[in-house]
This record gives sequence, C-alpha cells and structure tokens, in this order.
Amino acid sequence: MLGGVGIGVTEFVTMGLLPEIAGGIDTTIPRAGHTISAYALGVVVGAPTIAVLGNRLPRRGMLVGLMLVFAAGNALSALATGYELLMLARFVSGIPHGAFFGIASIIAFDIVAQGRGGWAVSRVMLGIPIANVAGVPLATWLGQQAGWRSAYWLVAGIGILTAVLVATVVPHQPGDTEARVRSELAAFRDSQVWLTLLVGSVGFGGVFAMYSYISPILRNQTGLPADAVPIYLFIYGAGGLLGTVLAGRLVDLSVLRTLVWSSVATGGSLAAFAWAADWAVPAGIALLAVSVSVSAFVLALQLRLMEVAGRARTLGAAGNHAALNIANALGAWLGGIVLAAGWGWQAPSLVGAGLSAAGLLILFLSLRVHRGRTTLD
Repeated sequence: MLGGVGIGVTEFVTMGLLPEIAGGIDTTIPRAGHTISAYALGVVVGAPTIAVLGNRLPRRGMLVGLMLVFAAGNALSALATGYELLMLARFVSGIPHGAFFGIASIIAFDIVAQGRGGWAVSRVMLGIPIANVAGVPLATWLGQQAGWRSAYWLVAGIGILTAVLVATVVPHQPGDTEARVRSELAAFRDSQVWLTLLVGSVGFGGVFAMYSYISPILRNQTGLPADAVPIYLFIYGAGGLLGTVLAGRLVDLSVLRTLVWSSVATGGSLAAFAWAADWAVPAGIALLAVSVSVSAFVLALQLRLMEVAGRARTLGAAGNHAALNIANALGAWLGGIVLAAGWGWQAPSLVGAGLSAAGLLILFLSLRVHRGRTTLD
C-alpha cells in the first residue's frame, strides 16, 4: 500500500504543479503536460516487459528492485534542469509502476481465502486514493512552498522506505518456475484480453483529459487561487478512497457489472464537471463523483484482466496499468490539443466524457463476446 502511495503521488502531483514545473523548465503548460505522457509511456513499456521477463523471479525481490528503480527515477526528476532530461526522468519513474501493482496484487490475491480476492486487491490499490487524499495535496503544497523539485524528492524517499519495508515485512513467494515467455504471451490470443485492455486504454483516458489540467482549470475556469487547488485534490482523493473500498465489495459480487456501471458513472460525471467547474461548490461535488466512479472502474478492470489472462495473471494484472497509462498519455495529449487550440477550459472535460463513452461502447462489445461463452458473473 505504501508503494502505491508513492506511485500515486508521483503520477498525480505533476498535474497539481504543472504551472510551477512549466515555469521551472521554461516551457508552456501544454508542453509541460507532455511529461505526464512520458511517465505514462514508461508504465506502458515497463509493465508487460517486466511481467513477462521477471515472472520466474521471487516476487518479494522483484518488488524491492522495482521500488529502488522508482526512487532513482524520481530523484532524477528532482535534479532535471531542462525539458528533455525531465521527460527522460519521468519515463524512468514510470517503468516500475504497472509491474509493482501487478505483482503486489497477485501476492495479495493468493494469501486470502477464496471469494476474498477482490477485497484483498482493493487493499493494495488503496495506495492510489490514499495518495490523492493526503500525499498529493501535501506534495502539491510542498512543491508550491519549497519548489516543485521538493515533491519529487519526497516521492524518492517514499520509494526507498517502501523497498526496506517490503524486504522486511512481505512474505517470500517464489516466482512461477514453469512460466515461459511464449506461454505468457499466449494470453494475447484471447480477444477478451485485447478488448478489456482497450476498454481501459480508451475509457480511462477520459479522466486524464480533464485531470491532467485540473490545476489550470480550477484557477482559470473556476476562478480559484493557487492555494485552493490542494483542497480539490483532497476531494478527488477522498472520492477515490470511498470508491475503492466500495468496489472491493462489489467486485466480489460481480466484476463485470461493477465495470459497466462505473463506466457509465465516469462518463456522466465528467460531462457534469464541464458545466459545474464554473462554480466552486458544484466543481467539488462533480470532482468527487468522477473520483468515486473511476476508482471503482480501475479495480474492476484489474480483476477482469487477472481473470481473462488465465495462467498469465501477472501479465494481466500489470497489463491493466499499461492500459491505464496509455489512457493517461492519450487523455493528457488530447486535453493539451484542445487547450492549445483555444477551445476553452471546459473542452478537456468534454473530451473526457467522449472518451469514456467510446470505452463504454468497447465494453459492450466485450460483453457480447462474454455472453457467447458463459453467463454474466
């Protein structure tokens, strides 16, 4: 969970400090937003690569190594003096993201009783909403007061502490000695794997089209001062905490139904935020709704990929985060395009609602294939 806090802080604090980062490396806000995409690309590359090549290694040792790489990438982010070096540092920081969550989810799933797997994985995934409740607002405030580099130094410290605690506390679990690269990649022969990955890659992009630019949206559309932004980041984190806890129960009843309804709710709440962000209180309510729904979506997608991947569970679990960070890159890119085109601060949220609707259409296609095989469970 602590590792998830560090990952959540480094993934989201960039969005809260985007104006400061842009000024610090002497570039524009839309161009600085590309560093969000660089982190996402690191996740996309690292998650499947590490899951496939490292599946035979002891899982605890893998988690320790991943956290050390994570700490190094964030230290490099804090030291970066220009756009190009910061882009590289964010890419390196993202490499361990998906594999860490994938391996941690497998460990948690395997050490609980049958029927409690969704609950156990939700506890691992609580690191992200805890980060958004406490870590991201704190790091954003710290970055505003002591310079944006201090936020990345904080994350590097969390990474080192996590590596120490994992080595001390997490029980030893051997790797899958029967795993082979070919057998792991065989999971991609299943159309459900591809469809589920596509649901995450497109549908989750809606959130990042809006949230990547949450700080300038709140400052320019809502008219809030800079020191009010951490309050709204706290609201977003509280919604994620609530949604993850709730979804931990719902997915043990039905993964697919949770996935459907959370997709619908995410698109609707993004559309509502485009209108509500003109006023402070409605903006907070709509942001809370976005967070609750999308956190349930993420957990349901994680369990769905672990299910459809069969024996390649590590690849499936890590692949979820690769898909979500393709969505991260896609959403941040499209949000930056409409802002650069001068379409206004509502445009990223409306783009986000459109991406969520597209993801829902892909999910319905996946359900048609699913119903042809078995009952909706």
